[in-house]
Amino acid sequence: MSKTTETTADPLPIEGAIPVEPASPGQHRRRGFLPPLSATTVSSLLVVSDSIAMLLAGFLLYDWIVVYSPQQNFYWTAIGFVWLVTLSILNFGRLYRYEVALQPLTRTKLFFIVVATAFLFLLAVAFSINFTESLSRRWVAYYALTGTTLLVVQRVLIAKVLHHVHLLEKTRRNMAVIGTGEQARRLLSAIEDTPQQPISVTGVYEVQSGAPPDGLPLPVSKYAREGGIAALKKSVRDGQVDDVLVALPWSQDELIISLLDELRELPVNVFLASDLVGFRTEFKAPPSHFGQLPLLQVVGKPLAGWDSLIKAMEDFVLAVIVFVLLTPLMALIAICIKLDSSGPVLFRQKRVGFNNQIFDVYKFRSMYHNQQAPQKTLQAKKNDARVTRIGKFLRRSSLDELPQIFNVLNGTMSIVGPRPHALDHNEEFAKRAKDYFARHRVKPGITGLAQVKGYRGETDTAEKLEGRIRNDNFYAENWSLSLDIWILLRTVVITIMGKNAY
Repeated sequence: MSKTTETTADPLPIEGAIPVEPASPGQHRRRGFLPPLSATTVSSLLVVSDSIAMLLAGFLLYDWIVVYSPQQNFYWTAIGFVWLVTLSILNFGRLYRYEVALQPLTRTKLFFIVVATAFLFLLAVAFSINFTESLSRRWVAYYALTGTTLLVVQRVLIAKVLHHVHLLEKTRRNMAVIGTGEQARRLLSAIEDTPQQPISVTGVYEVQSGAPPDGLPLPVSKYAREGGIAALKKSVRDGQVDDVLVALPWSQDELIISLLDELRELPVNVFLASDLVGFRTEFKAPPSHFGQLPLLQVVGKPLAGWDSLIKAMEDFVLAVIVFVLLTPLMALIAICIKLDSSGPVLFRQKRVGFNNQIFDVYKFRSMYHNQQAPQKTLQAKKNDARVTRIGKFLRRSSLDELPQIFNVLNGTMSIVGPRPHALDHNEEFAKRAKDYFARHRVKPGITGLAQVKGYRGETDTAEKLEGRIRNDNFYAENWSLSLDIWILLRTVVITIMGKNAY
């Protein structure tokens, strides 16, 4: 297996970047195996627990009170109807918010109202289709009472668990604050006034070094000063920070926009503390685990909450299926490569992936083997003399990408995502295009949105590069399972056509 060896340079500074002095980051606690708490994961947990409570109550009482017969299958439908209506009303009543999970007893009356409303709907439907005489009144009454009781009891138990989890430092969200002025002071004061939120301030970072420690306003001076933006980036890449809060005067709009451009390349949530510059950037309300803190979300972390688990399951299942089904084909391709030209079957090259991490990408060798690594990676062109006879077919059909299944299985790539670039191409493209590094906020993929949108192959013009980056960033910010399925179907069609592949 051949390997292209290339030297890596330090990340290039972005034009207009904020000058900072290097600083050593402070000592942060290690993260545990549990993910940090968030409103998304807690609300999902509540949906599952509420579903178990309502379905369990209905089926157990049906087994106890009602004697089963084939003519009474409508009880199953009734249970499903009550479950769906209950969850819908709970969601409409904003009872899946984080603060409700922490204090369910303050909303006990609402839970009774929700369940009563669901059963009133059930009785109304049963009456309209003349099924009220067939429904056991005893079952309906017991189901309503037991369902409400289980709903409240499991909510109280979850609240107790959350309160204990809040005491575990490793499950709290690590939050970094940028700024040392009045905005930071007001923000940190508000954080101290909301002790029930699962957040911990890991330190305060300066946009520009130089403020004396004794000159910082309280409570800013009580927190560790971790250095400048360079130190913050290192902490984020080391997994020490979950959320970044920018607490700067909005009148410094150019400074803030430049700072956000730098933070956009990091896999982290970024929030802008309140001021008067909101018209300069798009924003939305933050997740409810931040409570009533005066924040606006300006950058969202891709694949947050349960999306990351769904994406991981998708990658694993599809990779295993593809590996099992296509192992004979890959073996045949390996034999053809050996018979066609001398050299190894597989080609390995350094690429830049998730969070700017460098990894080895695997491909079937499609070019004549060169013992000496080239000084500069050259993209394949039409009628490229370096491509072998079998390599032309492999590249046109994209079969040379099949070994990247091993990258998916080892976690360095996804089935769908932005295509990874070689190290020198990465540096070149970063110079030519703004927001280039934002595409590294998700794992690279074997296929991607840019490829199925026509930006496949050589990026020899500014329009092609801009189009690829635009589609890659759109994918990172708007991921969904349905989007992945659509991309995979489009990939099959484009692979058959062989467009832009040579």
